[in-house]
Amino acid sequence: MTTIFVTGATGYIAKHIIKLALQKGYKVIGTVRTSAKGEEVKKLFNNPNFEYEVVEFLEKPGAFDNALKAHPEAIGFLHTASSVIMNPSDPEKESLIPAVDGTKNAIRAVHDHGLNVKHFVLTSSYVANVNFADPQSTTTEDTWNNLSWKDAIANPSVAYPVSKTYAEKAAWEFVEMEKPTFSLTCVNPSYVLGPQAYDEDAKGTLNMTAEFIAGLLKLKQGDRIPQTAGPAVDVRDVAKAHLDVLENEKLAGSRLLLAEYFFSQQLALNVINKNFSELHLPVGDPDSAFNGKDEGIGRYNNSKTKDLLGFDFVSFETSVSDLVKQYLENSH
Repeated sequence: MTTIFVTGATGYIAKHIIKLALQKGYKVIGTVRTSAKGEEVKKLFNNPNFEYEVVEFLEKPGAFDNALKAHPEAIGFLHTASSVIMNPSDPEKESLIPAVDGTKNAIRAVHDHGLNVKHFVLTSSYVANVNFADPQSTTTEDTWNNLSWKDAIANPSVAYPVSKTYAEKAAWEFVEMEKPTFSLTCVNPSYVLGPQAYDEDAKGTLNMTAEFIAGLLKLKQGDRIPQTAGPAVDVRDVAKAHLDVLENEKLAGSRLLLAEYFFSQQLALNVINKNFSELHLPVGDPDSAFNGKDEGIGRYNNSKTKDLLGFDFVSFETSVSDLVKQYLENSH
């Protein structure tokens, strides 16, 4: 049986990766911050091929060493764990350092103790590819976010994109300097939509992008429609891409830019009103759905990624409908 590590096992994307990996017959070692969290996810996955290791502080030197020493048989290491604080009060302490040092510690530990690891997969982000200096530019697998560490300290609202960019760059620099025996592939998803991996998770607080959709279900007639928008992708495709790296040598050394459709809350509302008309939600202005492409936000070309992965992505309508159906059935 093939063993892989998935860090941050309690996360939205991580749970989908682990669920799919277990279905495919992998043995999965998930890392969690506390044993209580570990027991929680172990019960959720309900599979003897899932085990967990406690890694309390990602940014602590040697954080992953013991976990890797305990499982020398692992052939893949999927690093999804990262702090997601959108507007931190202390950007450096809460966002930048944990993301960068957590990634450095993970890749160093795999280099030193992951004797059989062939593939290191880093969950980066679309925002690591966006050139914020030129909103008209097209984001591709080869473009980079140009914001600096100083920018994040001065403006906490950009701390998340900066943290993802610096963490990814640290991983590529490590590979360049150390020439490890494993490959590095970065998976860079845009907004991630779609249902939770398990219905139980739809009962609690949803991750940010799922909440963008679920929040629409609380709208009353006459309410203003929120205007969040940008490229997006289904969480099940994000999970599939992570595992494909372990199974397709062509993906080694790539940056996979994951985006399949354009998302806005008006567009989502259009889908909900079409498929769940019994909810009697406000219609908004269906024909003038806020479309970031008109503003130059969200221009991207990920044809290279699509060619490499070669699978059909889930549609926007399916992502939204599956999320809403699950939420309605489980949130009460």
